[in-house]
Amino acid sequence: MRQYSPSGWAAICICIAAVVHFALGFLIEFSVDEAHYALYAQHLAWSYFDHPPLVGWIQWPLVALTSSEGLIRIIPELLWIVSCILVYQVTLEIHHFIQGRNAGYLTSSLPTANACGLMAVLAIIAAPMPHVLAIGLLPDTLLTPLSLGIMLMAIRWLIQDRFSIGDWILMGVLLGLAGLSKYTAVFTAFALILVFFSARRKSWITKVGFWVALFIALLFISPVLYWNWTNDWISFKYQIAHGGGGEWLWRRLGAFLGLQILVFGPLLIMGTYLFFRTCMHATKLSLVALLGFFFIPFVIFASLSGGGGLPHWTTPAWFCLAPFAGIGLAKAWSTQRRAIIRALFIIQIALCFIGFGFVLSGGISSASIKSNPIADLYGWKIAGQKAALLIQTTKADGIAVQNWTLASRAAWYAKPIPVFVLDQRKDQFDLWFGQLPLGANILLINWSGMAFPTPIGSKSAFERCEPLDTLEVQRFGQVLSKFDFSLCSNWQGPASIK
Repeated sequence: MRQYSPSGWAAICICIAAVVHFALGFLIEFSVDEAHYALYAQHLAWSYFDHPPLVGWIQWPLVALTSSEGLIRIIPELLWIVSCILVYQVTLEIHHFIQGRNAGYLTSSLPTANACGLMAVLAIIAAPMPHVLAIGLLPDTLLTPLSLGIMLMAIRWLIQDRFSIGDWILMGVLLGLAGLSKYTAVFTAFALILVFFSARRKSWITKVGFWVALFIALLFISPVLYWNWTNDWISFKYQIAHGGGGEWLWRRLGAFLGLQILVFGPLLIMGTYLFFRTCMHATKLSLVALLGFFFIPFVIFASLSGGGGLPHWTTPAWFCLAPFAGIGLAKAWSTQRRAIIRALFIIQIALCFIGFGFVLSGGISSASIKSNPIADLYGWKIAGQKAALLIQTTKADGIAVQNWTLASRAAWYAKPIPVFVLDQRKDQFDLWFGQLPLGANILLINWSGMAFPTPIGSKSAFERCEPLDTLEVQRFGQVLSKFDFSLCSNWQGPASIK
């Protein structure tokens, strides 16, 4: 370890993880979300039904050149690298801030800034969930480095107690890009305002630069506002309903918290606890305000999780917590409390590699297991190619599926064939391909992982459906799933499938 500095080891660890991400990117087909956002890049627009447009815009150059999953995934891999570098840099700035505001025992007993930065980076590398977003581009993959960038600017504002006009412009650009990434960027904006209010002087609101930053941020998100205005504000209506979820249940909250510990790892929690215990002796208000970059989004998502939620939504928040955890872990390491840190790191890294192996093997298919989530990552490419050939043979008007989550891979791997979703829920595919015309003949794809009854025999379905072909997906000798292809004739109207 002494051969390299902490910054050198941080760079080595980031590079090793990046190589793993790059290799895995070529071995796995697109997930449902990845294909959906790649379709954003194929259908450029000012915004989209479920998310702002940056996740599609940033992929457009590569999607225009290639359909290779591995090459398109270079974008999230680079964003992950940038996020790790920013975690390291934010840690240095927080260390500098603590040293500048404190004297005596706390300052002299702090480990070096670089050691803290290394620990913060290692805590992120050992967390399983960030590796998922490092391979697959999601809006959260974009929001993570932007949140860290805003947090970095907030710390520098606390240290300097003022901004140049260039700093304000950069802040406005970061806020605008965050707003173009995901609607939950508003939580990051709330955390920034909390930091502003935590300072002794409140003169920021009278500065021309602040209003310039606000104008730039609004200018950046104006395409989203314009698109929603012309589309009856459907994105905002959808996100409000989506965030609320279903019936609120305590067991869902418990499952959410347990899953957060599992997918982000106890190292981050332990490091944060140690930071609170040893480094919160002074400048408490400003440090608590900075911790708002974690606690504001996390508490909101946790409170909503009783109605439903996804574990990766908190990823930007955990990255913003990592610098504090890194300082706490480095302090514990410097006082010879290394055994538990080393053990947790090894366990978490082992879990990451077990997860990688589980994904590459195709998961576990067994009658005793209700579903195999890994099966969703295999078979769609060949199914899309087979669907395209069947469309040519049958002269069908397009492809139909019975749930929107099945549509993105079908549309991506069978492009440019239109894909219609046979339900009453309005979604992005209605905007791209419109409604299935009455009397249309269509190729219906039914996937065993989310099977539906054939939509015939009523006035709101097809007149008849004839089986055409079946595709069985296998990996290392085990059957993962099955695709059934049928030619359905004479569409008679919206189906009652939800």
